[in-house]
Amino acid sequence: MESTTETIEIPSEPPESHFLLDAQDLHVQMSGHHVLKRINLKIPRGETLALIGESGCGKTVLMKTLIGLIRPSRGIVRFDGQNIATMNPTQTVEFRKKIGFVFQNAALFDSMTVGQNVAFPLRQHGAVEADEVEPLVLQALADVGLPDDIVRRRPAQLSGGMRKRVGIARALILQPDLVLYDEPTTGLDPIVSDVINELMLGVRRKYPVTSIIVTHDMNTARKVADRVIMLYPRRRLQDNESQVLFDGPPTSLENFEDRRVRQFVRGEAGERLMEMRQRSDALRESLIEDSDDDSETTPIE
Repeated sequence: MESTTETIEIPSEPPESHFLLDAQDLHVQMSGHHVLKRINLKIPRGETLALIGESGCGKTVLMKTLIGLIRPSRGIVRFDGQNIATMNPTQTVEFRKKIGFVFQNAALFDSMTVGQNVAFPLRQHGAVEADEVEPLVLQALADVGLPDDIVRRRPAQLSGGMRKRVGIARALILQPDLVLYDEPTTGLDPIVSDVINELMLGVRRKYPVTSIIVTHDMNTARKVADRVIMLYPRRRLQDNESQVLFDGPPTSLENFEDRRVRQFVRGEAGERLMEMRQRSDALRESLIEDSDDDSETTPIE
């Protein structure tokens, strides 16, 4: 009888062309302190990635470094296989066209109408003929659930949720390869926040877009993201510890083995309050010691 040998296929890493963004050994220093250290990150095309973590952990710095708004102290970022640090001016302009940015507070131009705000990227890059601008603007507004008659309003006449949607429409007007959302639901009530979450999901269904979302909103991370990365502040880590505490699907967050991840996800402040008390006690003791030293050296008149 002939023996048969079962062939086991070992999955290999996807080819480099599969990744839209590839960051290797990123270090970012500000005022002499490491904000980011030894960050390695690959983002496949079409993925929606949520960056979470407490304030000051480097989420927004990482996002801006990935698109060249902040130059790393060390390391390389490749977009579509190309090192963004070595792009010439023409390549940089083309690179910027492929990125849409939704700012935390929408960052609309107050002096412009809604229509002019949404049309701004088209006019800035000369992407289309003048008679094509209005239909594209109206379509972009319709995609985020806003009516045609809003085009002549000013941002000050809109609610917070409507401004967010206008910001999303502006970010998508050039149909970019990558969309960045900086705290897209901050300051919104739960219902409007979920509207924004649904819009982000709708964008992914309609366009083959890659997305990065910086957020503290765990509802957003769970509902919208394919993958979640949690960063931790460098100042609170041992030197040999990774700044990335978690990298995986949102379904694995709640029961992850690292208690710091679980505490953040559940909003538990117990350990942090203990650290704050310890720092306060240490500061108080230091002030008392300084006061005692001063009293010993101060001459009596």
